[in-house]
Amino acid sequence: MTVRPVVPIGHPVLRAPTIDVDPGDIASPEMQCLIDDLIDTMRHENGAGIAANQVGATARITVIEVTHNPRYPYKPPIPLTVAINPRLEPVGDETVVINEGCLSVPLRGDLERLVEVRVRYLDREGVEHDEIKRGLTAGTWQHECDHLDGRLIVDRIDPRTMATWAQFEEHQRDAFVERITGFVDEVGS
Repeated sequence: MTVRPVVPIGHPVLRAPTIDVDPGDIASPEMQCLIDDLIDTMRHENGAGIAANQVGATARITVIEVTHNPRYPYKPPIPLTVAINPRLEPVGDETVVINEGCLSVPLRGDLERLVEVRVRYLDREGVEHDEIKRGLTAGTWQHECDHLDGRLIVDRIDPRTMATWAQFEEHQRDAFVERITGFVDEVGS
């Protein structure tokens, strides 16, 4: 297991768009090692996902997984997903306000996300995927793809709702979980 340090806000690698991975390079030991390190780091940090630039790499890769995550008990399960060169496309214009956190940013806050997106990506074997994601799962994909495009949650958060993790837990969590649970029940994942 190799857990890499998570790059904090302020580091320039988080603001630079990542570079597409050549499909012929996916099977390389270096790329497979990066993927394994992303998975190990995400799980170690209890993240719902992590983008390569969050560990200082410039490849357009993210990994996503939600299984009984103590930070996000309200999120529907997402099986371990390795997404190489992911691209998102809106499906409709319906949005939802989600309170998001980030491994690279020690704050949380409310921001608007599309309720439904189409995702296209390659997995770690180079197999093409074309899927529709809804609800909080769609929000997770948008968060990770924002990272890959050099954007952070602070670019989208309503500044009046920003809180540290501790203050969110103490003052905002219960109301958010109640509201978002209703949303999850309504739209599914």
